[in-house]
Amino acid sequence: MKIKKQLLTTILLSTMALGVTPAQAFMSPEASMLYQQACTAEHEQDLKEAISKLEQAIAISGGDAMLYTKLAGIYSEIDEYDKALDAYNKVIKLKPDDAFVHISIGSIYENQGKYKDALASYNKALDIFPEYKYNYFNIGNAQYQLRQYNDAIKSYNAFLETYAQHSEARENLAASYLAIKDYKNASKQYKRIYDRSPESFKNYSEYGITLLNSDNPESAAEMLEKAIEIDAENNAAHLALAQAYQDMGKNDLSYEQYQVVLKKVPNLNTVRLDYADLLANMEKNTEAIEQYNMYIKAFPNDIKGYSHIAAVYQTIGNYSKAIENYLVAESKDTSDIEIVKNLATCYHNQKDYDTALKYYEKILAVQPDNFEVKSNKAIALHASKKYEEAINAYQELLAEKSDKTLKENLNSALVSRGHELIDAEDYEKAVTNFKTAIKGGYTDGYVYYGLAKAYRATGDNTKASENYEKAISIDPDKTLYSAEYSDFISSLYTPKVNVQTSQGQILPTISISMEPEDETPKQEVKTVAPIKTTPVIMKQNEDFILEGDKNYKNNNYDAAVKNYQDALQLVPNDAVTLLKIGNSYKLKEDNTKAITFFQKSIIVNPDYTDGWFNLGIAYANENNLIESQKSFERVISLDSDYNFGYAYYALGMAFEHQGKNPEAIKNYKLFIKHNNDKDMINTVQAKIKELQ
Repeated sequence: MKIKKQLLTTILLSTMALGVTPAQAFMSPEASMLYQQACTAEHEQDLKEAISKLEQAIAISGGDAMLYTKLAGIYSEIDEYDKALDAYNKVIKLKPDDAFVHISIGSIYENQGKYKDALASYNKALDIFPEYKYNYFNIGNAQYQLRQYNDAIKSYNAFLETYAQHSEARENLAASYLAIKDYKNASKQYKRIYDRSPESFKNYSEYGITLLNSDNPESAAEMLEKAIEIDAENNAAHLALAQAYQDMGKNDLSYEQYQVVLKKVPNLNTVRLDYADLLANMEKNTEAIEQYNMYIKAFPNDIKGYSHIAAVYQTIGNYSKAIENYLVAESKDTSDIEIVKNLATCYHNQKDYDTALKYYEKILAVQPDNFEVKSNKAIALHASKKYEEAINAYQELLAEKSDKTLKENLNSALVSRGHELIDAEDYEKAVTNFKTAIKGGYTDGYVYYGLAKAYRATGDNTKASENYEKAISIDPDKTLYSAEYSDFISSLYTPKVNVQTSQGQILPTISISMEPEDETPKQEVKTVAPIKTTPVIMKQNEDFILEGDKNYKNNNYDAAVKNYQDALQLVPNDAVTLLKIGNSYKLKEDNTKAITFFQKSIIVNPDYTDGWFNLGIAYANENNLIESQKSFERVISLDSDYNFGYAYYALGMAFEHQGKNPEAIKNYKLFIKHNNDKDMINTVQAKIKELQ
């Protein structure tokens, strides 16, 4: 804020303005004549002559306050402040209770930058003449310069109660609010100034900054853009505008504003953190890391630099560098629980489960009811094969809240623990675990394979055989199950004898020994972002897909499936590729596998309309009308105009085959609204007529 100071040059002018007549001391006729001559000289701007006449008059009538007041005023005009003060102090001796002399003294001190002395003089005047409200403006200015912003705010508000239209005081009040970061009140004051006189408004930069910090980036940007139009060199406005654009999601525009300032002031390290955050949001991770490192070099004790660069490393999957920087941040602020959470996540995703568990314990010591952290801890226990602890943790979590993924993980842990118990020859407890998992909804063949092994070990061959067959029927491609079942059958009907070779060596009976599968949790802890594939991998992936498309077009579906599966090895969980595999199986008339891959495509992307639509068709081919209906309803919820309304047509058919004619008619009519194929519309209209 630029304070404009008004110097009251004479007591006479001040008192006349208020209708007050100052007390007059006796002035001799000769002194009076000299005084008048001094006034004339002052009027003619012959200030040297005016001073000479006044000094002559004072020599004659040294006890007259008016002479000293006039002299002090002229000295003030020519910036002879020490002489002016000397003259005013003589007035004070003659008239100690003259408030306006104290104000004039305060004004001189203010011009000299002696704000404490100025404030003392203004306050003295206030004590003498509290009715003079204009003095609050002087007091507020001095308080502002002394950075006594809260006191300045009170003084400016007291002044504006009387002089509400005083624009300079209101500007100063707004600047005071801005100084204490009371952006809401600062914004109100700037708005009032702007609304009153937009054509003369000049505080666009300050107003924009208050709006930005009041969560109004759109209006802030409007004001800051005007500020830059007026002064293109206003770096503060450029930087504030960069932040406003960033808050609005206009990252490219924000980037341009930062560039404007950093090109002019390349060593402006104070803005590098915000600039680096912008680059990170724009996924310019290499540039962001470079900027964070520059910020850290400039401000090595600011934990934000370390925690923000760590977040970028976490995003790109470089957990070692992320951990390195999070640890520095943690060492500087051990109470920041978010840093501890991020460390736990990084160690977890780095598969250092033991260290992750230590950090989960730290978090839970502070936040014992944090469900997400307790879930991640359970997953870490599971992944580190501490199955009993994981099972107990999952059960406690599920008692607190129902969760499908945690339920699946519990079942998985039970199955893994069951296989572990088989190795420990605790078959009874193993069977209990397997059955609990099945009861909980576990359907993978691995659980029945475990039961088969347990029953085989205890000699219950009937149950062993039943469970081997279940495991194989669920997972026919698992050679482990069929191989071990074959060995089991052989053991039932072929005597185990030793064979003697012609050389007399005894060879043992061949037995099959295979390691059981290790079940891992289906849920991993959340990370900032998936690891990005490289351009080389993406090119290989695209080549496999193109080859697959070529084979698909040439009706060579087996080759197409192989190509698409090779592509998935490079870029897993690609919904489109999964859909292509499903389509290949559909044309091979393997509807079961087609459904499996269509389901996978919507698991990867729950909003994938093509996946839901093709799944609905596949269910219809299986005469599973309920699931077919649900699939088409899902398509419509995602895109009511999908494929020119054919989802409505398909849904209508699903209802029609269920005998739900009103629902079928409703959807056929909706199809007609979305489709413009005349032949198809005629067909559907005929169908509606038939159903009616």
